Amino acid sequence: MCLVPTVGKLPECIQVINIMIENILLTGSSGFIGSKVKAALEKDFGIRLTAPTLRLTEADPVFRVDKKNHCFGDEWGNALLGQQVVIHTAAKTPATVGLDRVRSVDYRRVNVNGTLNLAMQAAQVGVKRFIFISSIKVNGESTKNSVPFKADDIPAPTDIYSVSKLEAEEGLLGIASATGLEVVIIRAPMVYGPGAVGNFNWLKMIVKTGVPLPFASIQNYRSMVAVENLVDLIITCIVHPKASNEVFLISDGEDLSTPDIVRGLSDAIGQTCRLFSFPPTLLNSFAKCVGKGRQADKLLGSLQVDIQKTKRMLGWSPPFSVRDQFKKCFQG
Repeated sequence: MCLVPTVGKLPECIQVINIMIENILLTGSSGFIGSKVKAALEKDFGIRLTAPTLRLTEADPVFRVDKKNHCFGDEWGNALLGQQVVIHTAAKTPATVGLDRVRSVDYRRVNVNGTLNLAMQAAQVGVKRFIFISSIKVNGESTKNSVPFKADDIPAPTDIYSVSKLEAEEGLLGIASATGLEVVIIRAPMVYGPGAVGNFNWLKMIVKTGVPLPFASIQNYRSMVAVENLVDLIITCIVHPKASNEVFLISDGEDLSTPDIVRGLSDAIGQTCRLFSFPPTLLNSFAKCVGKGRQADKLLGSLQVDIQKTKRMLGWSPPFSVRDQFKKCFQG
């Protein structure tokens, strides 16, 4: 089966495919990223997709799943038979459950043990490639002096979520070395788009109100990635021969300051941007006093991502512009 992409412009080398993709197992298909991957693979490529559904409950903020759909701690059994690729987007994230609501053991149980259990079973039944959606937080929480994170930097996770992602990455590469399973790791910064949750959605809602915002004096740089650009890279990694056992970083390729983001979102809905100056140090202190220190860190600090390795090795560039993707955030 030859993939003829319509979601973006994949590299020319995709036409010289050394693996024929017919069957893919996708986890997290009901989530923000997974649902977009599912739509692209089924609509644009007509691929037969196996997509077990994972869900969160308020009573027990960890993944629950029907036996027939395979819990991360159970045997995946027939769900993996005949699959050539696994795309693993399911995870326990701060955006879905809140960082402080989950114990370290729960993050490890889902993000580490569950991931490695799935990968080992995939290797045992002959799955060729395992694509793992990780987080730029594995590299660290912020960058300084305009020095962006690179894929080969020494990891520096700072919280239980990012530690769990790093442990999963290390375990996957160990499985790859022991079994021959091809592992592809993609570390993403903040992913935005229609239906996104978390800090970007919070900022989008504030911008939509039209209230003046005290961000004019903030001087920072943030790398983000539109969900459609992330999906495009995931699809590239399904078949690209150079993606095997590599770590890639992704972004839109355009770093924006917080004022730039607000202006872009305002422009996307045809609204006048209303920014005023306020000392960032005071803004940070006030945010911490009201329990919004993490949001303030992201509004005030920088996090830049270097995607040159991704571009060079895969011949990939973000096909969708920030301007167009900001507009899509307000559609529907």
